[in-house]
Amino acid sequence: MNQPTSRMLTRVKAVYLYIRENGTVSTTELAEEFGTTDRTVQRDLNVLEHNGLVSSPNRGRWKTTSKPVKIS
Repeated sequence: MNQPTSRMLTRVKAVYLYIRENGTVSTTELAEEFGTTDRTVQRDLNVLEHNGLVSSPNRGRWKTTSKPVKIS
């Protein structure tokens, strides 16, 4: 796996865990927490949403779903 992909997966996992620990959070809050742009966070959230791990009940707000997750 190349370096950027590995870094992205690490960040996606961290974003998921952050949401799981903090409840419903905003895209902007995540961008600030991880030192990235809203766009970068949005891409990470799209990956998580595509895999059924997070949902956005209100525009720009995110929470984890009840899908069981094994974090390696």
